[in-house]
Amino acid sequence: MRNFTDQQKGSLMAFVAVMFITPDSLFIRLSSVDTWGLVFYRGIIPFFTVFLGMLLIYKLSFFKILFTSGYHGLIYIGTFSITNITFVVSIQNTNVANTLVMIATAPMLSAILGAIFLKEPPDRKTLLSIIITFFAIIYIFFDSLKLGNFYGDILGFITAVGLAVGAVTIRSAKTKNLVPAAVVGKLFVASFALFFIESFALVDKDLFIVPLMCILCVAIPFVLVTIAPRFIPAAEVNLFFLLETIIGPIWVWLIIKEQPSIETLQGGMVIIITIAVHSFLKIRNS
Repeated sequence: MRNFTDQQKGSLMAFVAVMFITPDSLFIRLSSVDTWGLVFYRGIIPFFTVFLGMLLIYKLSFFKILFTSGYHGLIYIGTFSITNITFVVSIQNTNVANTLVMIATAPMLSAILGAIFLKEPPDRKTLLSIIITFFAIIYIFFDSLKLGNFYGDILGFITAVGLAVGAVTIRSAKTKNLVPAAVVGKLFVASFALFFIESFALVDKDLFIVPLMCILCVAIPFVLVTIAPRFIPAAEVNLFFLLETIIGPIWVWLIIKEQPSIETLQGGMVIIITIAVHSFLKIRNS
């Protein structure tokens, strides 16, 4: 990684993070745990996993890093906590494709916020990619909305807003390490879920599915996604999340036969090709 440019580091981290995230919707569907039980475990397991890892790496400096993150850390704790809750509740209350389509608006929102607050207007390649993928999302949206639930769809959009604000916050604090703030955010998520959870029991397949989901699809990606915007603009990081818009529903389709529409597949191919070309050109130029 030392020989990589910032563009290559950020793009690789964002890509690997999203690849780990893509089966997340499937695991949520396969689990029989209630919504708030999922929210709790998706908070507490990643919290202990990453917290212990950070203590091994940084020891007591972990707390110094946390407290020196200042208002950036507080903003990130808030947005990170909200998006972790709204994502799960959205998935449980609407079609998987709907939630992921809503989240796919995050790059556009990041570009707008980045231009306003960071004075980082997207370059022509990124702007063109956002426009193309936005129209692909609109194409998918009109079909998938018929199958969804308004409550779940709204929470999906709130998740997108949170992702955009979080990425722009990290980008504005490039010299600060906000991973400890994200760890605290996970603890907040678990604590909030305690007010609503009905049962802590994990039985049968959930004993395997829930811990695997929490480590593979939550703990590893959230570290990478928290670091990536330090190297590339927030809008570019969130562009990679569009891959989940198509790959997530395909996982669900392959395993539990919740079939995505032809519009989702067609729009998804446009998204994948656009991101692939955009990433290739940006990395080549770097």
